[in-house]
Amino acid sequence: MAEYGKRTIVQPARTGTLIAIVVVSFTLFLVRLFGMQIVDEIIYSARASAVARRSVPIIAERGLIYDRNYDTPIAANRESFAVTVISAELPDDQRARVVRILSEILRVSFEEVDERLTGTRVSMYQAIEVASGVTLAAVTELAERIDELPGVSWYSKPRRVYTHDDLLSNVIGYVGDITPEELQVLYNEGYGANAVIGKSGVEQQYDAVLRGKDGRRFRTVDARGRRVDDQEDLVPPERGSNLVLTIDANLQQLAAEALGDRIGSVVVLRPTTGEILALVSYPRYDPNLFLEPDGDERFRMLALDPRSPFLNRPIQALAAPASTFKVLMTTAVLEEQALPVDQTVHCNGVFQYGNRSSSCWLSYGHGAVDLYEGLAQSCNVYFWTIGTEYLGVDTIIEYCSQLGLGQKTGIDLPGEVDGLVPSPLWKEQVINTRWVGGDTVNMSIGEGFLQVTPIQLANLVATITNNGTSYVPHLLKEVRNPVTGRVIQTIEPQVLRETAISDETFLRVREAMRGVIATGTAEVVITTDAVSVAGKTGTGQTGREDHLTSWFVAFAPYGEDVSPEEQIVLVVKVDAANDWEWWAPKAANIILHGFFRELDFEESVADLRQGSKPLWYM
Repeated sequence: MAEYGKRTIVQPARTGTLIAIVVVSFTLFLVRLFGMQIVDEIIYSARASAVARRSVPIIAERGLIYDRNYDTPIAANRESFAVTVISAELPDDQRARVVRILSEILRVSFEEVDERLTGTRVSMYQAIEVASGVTLAAVTELAERIDELPGVSWYSKPRRVYTHDDLLSNVIGYVGDITPEELQVLYNEGYGANAVIGKSGVEQQYDAVLRGKDGRRFRTVDARGRRVDDQEDLVPPERGSNLVLTIDANLQQLAAEALGDRIGSVVVLRPTTGEILALVSYPRYDPNLFLEPDGDERFRMLALDPRSPFLNRPIQALAAPASTFKVLMTTAVLEEQALPVDQTVHCNGVFQYGNRSSSCWLSYGHGAVDLYEGLAQSCNVYFWTIGTEYLGVDTIIEYCSQLGLGQKTGIDLPGEVDGLVPSPLWKEQVINTRWVGGDTVNMSIGEGFLQVTPIQLANLVATITNNGTSYVPHLLKEVRNPVTGRVIQTIEPQVLRETAISDETFLRVREAMRGVIATGTAEVVITTDAVSVAGKTGTGQTGREDHLTSWFVAFAPYGEDVSPEEQIVLVVKVDAANDWEWWAPKAANIILHGFFRELDFEESVADLRQGSKPLWYM
């Protein structure tokens, strides 16, 4: 190397050596890169296919549901399994054979299993659930043939069981596999693709309390799903909390049998707390059937039933309250002092308003009737007169608001509807016609556009028994620890509304309702001597003489010396879809007698037949 001034010159021999070093280094780098990307990938893929870490869910046991007696669960769990397939571990040339074997063992159609595998948009490495509710016998058969079933696995997934079949279906509801649409909404709340969630009723309303928290079991398995060692990591599940409802299963059974196979509903509640003791809807459905292999088909058949078995009639079926509305009218007359209580209105069977004539239900008329007689005999002419001449539509609407009609009660069940209290403004906006006198005539006896639910009428009667206070109707009584049974939460009564109506008014309304039973329209049908009853009958017009809505609302025991905690409110509604037979008060008679005598349906009927009053409808 020669140096000229500050410049250094590299000789050609040394330059060649440097180039050789760079070339060799680059070649070694390429060889190593090839080894890492191609050779090692082949080696490690083979090892991964031979041994893998598999995560298996441990489904949390859903909380049990009890009636108020907290003895036997009305919603329990039965041991069962779910079968899954990991598509990435299922070779294409074995797919059809594996699907056929699963179909045979699980008793599910080939097409259904194949659709689960192809129609689910998840990673090929994610376990796809192809069947649930699988028995231990079926899992045992799968285990015996595991060498033929690459990618197939299973885990414990308890199955929901409803011990009273269809009796409480409208209360408890049912559970089912989460849908993709539901998963999109609930994913951030910890729900997974294989989650089971409440679809209706208490199961849906309190799903977050009932569902618990799933666990995980991590195992090392070979390509055929066989464990290669005894080690496993476990994240234990947390069981869901148990619920104790306010429902009395014995009273629910009594009420259901008293209603019979008539389309309608029954509500029984404690007015001082809002506790629902019975909530009957007919027709019903057995939620256990949805968990059978053909559950989806059974569900579709019920959904197409014109009788609407999925309609929770106590909180969703709307109808005109008919003459039960006269209890509200009586309240308004007394509180507004619209006319003296003993002032009479003459009923000759016809009410003339403008150019319109309306006939009282008693064609020859009731004669001269005052407020108490008007309610007891359910005289239409009396209430048409006070509605049009003494109260007016605005006052009637105001009392509807104070007593909760046209408003949700807030019951802890999904799907409650508002009902409708019509007004002149509503009619102009919705029907595009003005309010006329005939609308007030109709509304005065609970007909026309007025629409209520049975639970709203139950709360109206409860407000009367409580001197103006009503409570939110509720089905949940307690939440309990699933292991110790310790009470975690007790549901306290929650005031829904308090009216400004005087205690004196409510006292006199209760007296008038007692007159309906003692000397009025219900005298011949409410024959029980087990308890003193106050109530009101109602008959809703439909335009067909042989199809009328039958109502009966009541509270018992009646009396100023009665402890409020002893009282119940009862509402029975038999829909106009049934042939006319005025069954609502008849069913109420059986329910009241059985409840206060602690008898079942057959015992109540037998005891009533032996009573001092003739049971003419039996």
